[in-house]
Amino acid sequence: MSKPAVETFATTDELVQAAAGKFVAQVVEAQRLRGSASVILTGGGTGIALLEWVRKAPGDIDWSKLDVFWGDERFVPTGDAERNELQARQALLDHVPVDPARVHPTESSSGDYPDPLEAAGEYSATVHAHLAEHGAFDLHLLGMGGEGHINSLFPHTSATREEHELVVAETNSPKPPAVRITLTLPAIRKSRHVMLIVSGAAKAAAVAAALNGASPLDIPAAGAIGTESTTWLLDETAATDLSR
Repeated sequence: MSKPAVETFATTDELVQAAAGKFVAQVVEAQRLRGSASVILTGGGTGIALLEWVRKAPGDIDWSKLDVFWGDERFVPTGDAERNELQARQALLDHVPVDPARVHPTESSSGDYPDPLEAAGEYSATVHAHLAEHGAFDLHLLGMGGEGHINSLFPHTSATREEHELVVAETNSPKPPAVRITLTLPAIRKSRHVMLIVSGAAKAAAVAAALNGASPLDIPAAGAIGTESTTWLLDETAATDLSR
């Protein structure tokens, strides 16, 4: 597993633009090396802003040879504005020639698997099938909450404690909506490159704790490690406590 690298930017805009550039570079390099690439997207303000920047400057990405997954999803009806999938489609995926068969959203609460446990099992099968064919994900994007959560892995929850399953249902999320589908820490660790994109002073304490050896049970982001690289991209306010 890789050791974390930290890059700091003066503003959130600079942070997001840099993250978008790294996204493009990682995808292009994976396609050069292996013929295709896979990315796991994140939601939130910075995650969606990153996708908007990629839309503006996609570089040499071959969209027909890209598999798209999500790190977590709110278990709400299809088309709900809170769906990370919908936001990602509006920001990027509806505007580039991705192969629809290679876009892998989780089931929604109005889909074929309205029970979240069954929906998690269905997504787990999709994830396992991809890993069986490709060995790993190429890039996992992550935001982070003020208490250190990533995907829908919150401190001291059963989803964060999970050591074997790659996808689980979180049915009592401390952040609404309560029901979510999420990739676990073992799934994140099957990614070649993990990139955490974090902005804001409210997250500074959790950033410092994660990078200074906190337990993933206390700060789930501390357990986000890629097999080849782990990169924290921070704005100056999020990096404030690193110098203390």
